[in-house]
Amino acid sequence: MDLRTLRYFVTVAEERHFGRAAARLHMTQPPLSRAIRGLEADLGVDLFERTAQGVSPTAAGVELLAEAKVLLEHADQVRDRVAAAAESTLVIGTLADSAEQLGPRLVAAFRARHPKVTVRVREADFSDPTCGLRSGLADVALTRAPFDDTGISTHTLRADPVSVLVRADDPLATRETLWLRDLDDRPWFRLADVTDPVWAAYWSGGKDREGPKVRTAQECFQAVRWNSTIGLMPGGSPLPDGLVAVPLADQPPCELVIAWPSAKPNSLVRSFVRIAVETGP
Repeated sequence: MDLRTLRYFVTVAEERHFGRAAARLHMTQPPLSRAIRGLEADLGVDLFERTAQGVSPTAAGVELLAEAKVLLEHADQVRDRVAAAAESTLVIGTLADSAEQLGPRLVAAFRARHPKVTVRVREADFSDPTCGLRSGLADVALTRAPFDDTGISTHTLRADPVSVLVRADDPLATRETLWLRDLDDRPWFRLADVTDPVWAAYWSGGKDREGPKVRTAQECFQAVRWNSTIGLMPGGSPLPDGLVAVPLADQPPCELVIAWPSAKPNSLVRSFVRIAVETGP
């Protein structure tokens, strides 16, 4: 019994059809059927009940499926850890407080598995929500969606409500909830013209706005503090004194995501993604 045959078995069990399983595995059906027959002979049991419509696992097949999934997952982790040992540096792109949102658990878990890896954290400005992934300046990113994710894979760690950032003495600050229509006559802080258009449209409430352009969270805070502009931000983020965040009722939640290049991420990136998903926000 080898890992490749176990992968074949799991695929057939999930697809419940040899033809579909063969297509998924990018192979023809005869060698797949022979591999499963060989596995059954090796174990001395029938793993599938075969009909003209397809196959279904026997009681022995159900037991093997559970064990095989655990074994294959462990094998993948071992492969990633061994390969990652050869990697020396991981560059993590971040946006504003995105890295802080995951807290120390991610750091502790990653350091425990990769104690010799040098980690560099690169903070991006708001014009690039991919935090350097698309330009090759980061290996993996902790950021906020939505943005143009062409060529980028993401996993949502948490979805946060959106709030309106205002000065504490602003008339809007006393409201329990705001709607986008309440903000139409106010100047907003705006993102740079080169900003990802999907990202820019989300944070402007889907409209063209007038107001100062900002690149960082601190510039947002100062624009509100000095010029009484307003703008949107993830709910629950820490605020400087004198500023208030009022919940916005009609804006979809903002997702905290981990993002990485879709095309052949290296073993260290795969390991970081797995750890981030395991530890959670």
